[in-house]
Amino acid sequence: MAIGDTIPFTSIPWGDALFVVFAGVTLLAGLLVVTMRDIIRCGLAMMVAFGGLAGIYVLLGAPLIAAAQVLVYIGAISVLILFAIMLTETKDAPSRLVFQTQAVPAAIAAVLLAIVTMLAIVATDWGELAERLDTATDELARVLFADWILAFEVVGVLLLAAVIGGVFLAKRERTEEGERPR
Repeated sequence: MAIGDTIPFTSIPWGDALFVVFAGVTLLAGLLVVTMRDIIRCGLAMMVAFGGLAGIYVLLGAPLIAAAQVLVYIGAISVLILFAIMLTETKDAPSRLVFQTQAVPAAIAAVLLAIVTMLAIVATDWGELAERLDTATDELARVLFADWILAFEVVGVLLLAAVIGGVFLAKRERTEEGERPR
C-alpha cells in the first residue's frame, strides 16, 4: 500500500513535514545541551541533536553523509565524550556557570550570526547550487577514502591523544587534591 506524496487530508508533502520534525528535534536537543545542568544528560541530548541532523541529511539525499554522521558523531565522538565525562566523575555543574555571566554578549553575537546567515540564504541561487552538488555517492566515497585517508587517520590519532590526555589530567588532579590514586 502506497503512502502517497502528501500527508492525508492535507497538501503538505511528507518531505517538508519530516524536515520540520528533524529540524525541531535538532534545535530542541541543541538547546537542552546548553541549558541542562546534568552533564551526562547534556551528552545524551547532543547525541539526539546529531541524530536529527542525520535525518536531515537523509532527506537531502545524502545517505552516505547521514551514515557517517551516525557512525562518527553518535557512535564514536559522543560516546567518547560521555566516557571522558564519566571518568572525570563530574556530574553536576555549579549553579552559576562561568559562561552564563556572558549572556548579553553571547545574545548579541547570536543575533548578528542569525542576520548574516539569513543574508547568505537570501543571496544564494539555490537552483544553481543544486546542479553543482549533483555528485554520485561513489565518487564522494572515493575522494574521502582515497584522497583524504591520511586526514582521517590523523584526526583519529588526535582524538585518541586527546582522550588519553584527558584521562591523565583527571587522574593527576585527583591526586593533587589530596585523594589517593586508584
